[in-house]
Amino acid sequence: MADKLVAGTDAIAAKGWFKAHQLLILRRASQLSILVLFLLGPLAGLWIVKGNLAASMTLDVLPLTDPHVLLQSVLSGVVPELSAIVGVVIVIAFYLLVGGRVYCSWVCPVNIVTDAAAWLRRKLGIKTTSQMAKSTRYWMLGLTLVLPIVTGSLVWELFNPVSMLFRGIVFGMGMAWILIVGIFLFDLFIAKNGWCGRLCPVGAFYSLLGAGSAIRIVAAERESCNDCMDCFVVCPEKQVIKPALKGADKGIGPVILSANCTNCGRCIDVCAKDVFQFGTRFNNLMVNASGKQRDDGAQHSV
Repeated sequence: MADKLVAGTDAIAAKGWFKAHQLLILRRASQLSILVLFLLGPLAGLWIVKGNLAASMTLDVLPLTDPHVLLQSVLSGVVPELSAIVGVVIVIAFYLLVGGRVYCSWVCPVNIVTDAAAWLRRKLGIKTTSQMAKSTRYWMLGLTLVLPIVTGSLVWELFNPVSMLFRGIVFGMGMAWILIVGIFLFDLFIAKNGWCGRLCPVGAFYSLLGAGSAIRIVAAERESCNDCMDCFVVCPEKQVIKPALKGADKGIGPVILSANCTNCGRCIDVCAKDVFQFGTRFNNLMVNASGKQRDDGAQHSV
């Protein structure tokens, strides 16, 4: 399937530029606001949030801890403090509700870089035939959990682009520029959505964490689909769309249940027919041959 150079043109014509980009705008506001909250302390002396995306304390009351980082710490031999454990419980509870890979699309600052590469890739019509399997990210995840056992240290956090980007913004980019530019060029010229979709162990971890999350994107009006393919063009994990969008004949419900859906909402933005909307995994009912409704929620969960 050839990518369209301008996805969402029909949506802009049908509902205006803002509505065709509203979730993208909200995502950027979320990502940048989170960065600003962390940076207000070291750069302006206003300590609303202390720490970073790995571990933080908001208003000296609310601890938040990245479960992937804490797991690495435990595997390296560190005994976590109570506040770190409480922070992990809060984060896990949140992502079990909204979907683990919401972290990738609504929080992670590197997503801005990879989205920019994807946009430029479409504009320039760049095509590649990278054969890197999407399962590679899970092997990478395994590596990040084995290294602490072997070395007794958080090796991955030395190279984690999220950590490096944050440190670079506060203390000066230095060598971090090489990694960030490298990810941009990798996604632009080598593999479409390569870093987030094929390599990033953090995204792999959060996909496992949110595999059964409640909030999902639903192809609620899939009978209105006109096969424009814009949703497939802009989706960073386009393989998750087809079962919900085109599975009615196979008895598959309209909820996107894949753990790799990032809930970014770009399919909602670019659809001129308003096929997609946010909903829950509990509204995945199909009508079977006998005319009775059945729940298809157990299918296509990964």
